[in-house]
Amino acid sequence: MSQPVSDLAELLASMRPELNEGAYIFTSVQPDMDVSRLAPLATFRESEGLTVIVDELTALREGLPVLFRAAWITLTVHSDLQAVGLTAAVAAALTKADISCNVVAAAFHDHIFVPVERAREALAQLTALQVQAGRDAAA
Repeated sequence: MSQPVSDLAELLASMRPELNEGAYIFTSVQPDMDVSRLAPLATFRESEGLTVIVDELTALREGLPVLFRAAWITLTVHSDLQAVGLTAAVAAALTKADISCNVVAAAFHDHIFVPVERAREALAQLTALQVQAGRDAAA
C-alpha cells in the first residue's frame, strides 16, 4: 500500500483522474431507513435525513427521488485526509469551466461527482490541471 500524499504540488501532478462507468444518484431518505439493500456508494447523516449515493439503476428500481444525477470521477492518487488545497484546486479548475462538483473524501482517494452530461469535459479539465501541475513541478 502506498503512503498518502499530502504535498499539494505532488497531489495535483499525480492525481490521475479516472471516470467510473455509469451514473450515480444523490438522494435523501428517512434517517432510520435500512439502506443495506441499496448497496450505497456513500451515505451521510444530516439532521434533515440520510443522504445516499447509489447507482442510477438502484435509484430507479427503488423509486428514490433524484436530487442530483452525477458522473463519478476518482482521483487515483492516495491523498492524505489532512492534505490542504486539493479540493480547492479541483473546485477552482471546474469552476473555470462552469462545472458544478460535489467532492467525497474517502480513506485513500478523493471522488468528484459532476453532472453526467459534463463528465468528459470535467475529466479533461482535471487532466489539464494535472498536466499543468506536472509542468510547474518540472520548472
